[in-house]
Amino acid sequence: MKIAFDALPLISEKMTGIGYCQAGQIQALMALHPEEQYVMQFFATGDGGEKRKRLKLYEDARAEIRQGMFSGYLYRMVSNFLPLPYNKFFGSDADITHFFNYIVPPKVSGKTVVTVHDMVYKTFPETVRGRTRYMLETGLKRSMKRADLIVTDSEFSRTEIIKYFPQWEKKLRVVPCGVDRNRFHPVEDQIRIDETKKLLGIDRDYFLYLGTLEPRKNLRRLAVAYNEFRKGKAEYPCLVLAGGKGWLNQELMNTIKELELESDIKMVSYVPEDHICTLMSGALSFVFPSIYEGFGMPPLEAMACGVPVLTTHAASLPEVVGDCAMICSPYHTDEMTDCLEKLYLDSKLRHELSVAGSKRARLFSWENAAAILYDVYKEALGV
Repeated sequence: MKIAFDALPLISEKMTGIGYCQAGQIQALMALHPEEQYVMQFFATGDGGEKRKRLKLYEDARAEIRQGMFSGYLYRMVSNFLPLPYNKFFGSDADITHFFNYIVPPKVSGKTVVTVHDMVYKTFPETVRGRTRYMLETGLKRSMKRADLIVTDSEFSRTEIIKYFPQWEKKLRVVPCGVDRNRFHPVEDQIRIDETKKLLGIDRDYFLYLGTLEPRKNLRRLAVAYNEFRKGKAEYPCLVLAGGKGWLNQELMNTIKELELESDIKMVSYVPEDHICTLMSGALSFVFPSIYEGFGMPPLEAMACGVPVLTTHAASLPEVVGDCAMICSPYHTDEMTDCLEKLYLDSKLRHELSVAGSKRARLFSWENAAAILYDVYKEALGV
């Protein structure tokens, strides 16, 4: 097979969860099936510069790099309304082309697969950027019609897609995400953990959230629950919110100020890559109170680091963590407070969750995901 990939999620300056999902699946696929031909395709004007550099890993693995000489942003906007042929930029020799970011453009040669990660723009439209919501509202139905098969990350997301687009049920296939255990693993060296804490300005024990600060992550309610948790205590862990600010996060900032939590909630906008694992490993607990996830990779990554996890019963999260995490309602802050209290006081519980979570994380590997994805490609081609 000649398998082509739209490389857009891989060439962004700051890679999102979609990019990490694509990277994990296709790197494992290339390792499992080196006999196949791979092509990485991206739009860029000029020489491609930094975008080409971000694809060097795939080029080193003998993937062909193809650049469409056009603005990627402009192509996405124009092709949403006009049938600007994709194959005019990238040729027609690929047997199958996989788009990991919801949209299949017009006139792609060969078979096509698209990954639709979730239906958050339908279920919680107020938590999605207006531009993203507009692109999905105007383009997703047409995209799924163009695709030969549709991949999604979880059984939950599969049922969500069927709820809104029942006509494409027979096209849907679940390919779960995985966790890179070379990147996420337990760190027991307290000196390294202390060095990371010092670097990031953390001066005591801490609960950790790591991810984008945006509405559907439900961090305002977490701040309220944490405020109740700290009451009546002379000493208590801080709450570290690590990750880039998304959009509409002013409500969170206002809540932190109103509750006078500035000295107890530590905002860390950037964590160096080589400190992420130690930051996770040093936490009392990883806290992920999201109201909607198509898969929920951060709790899985935390479990791979041997960290006890507190998350919610929303969306796909129970499917990912199973019975190996503390589960609460995303809407009842008193439940979150109770869970924080239990995790803080009960070292035996933390140890049990750490062991169970680490075992569960082993069930989710990129190699397993790649094997399932390869079967999807064969099915699309009728092999």
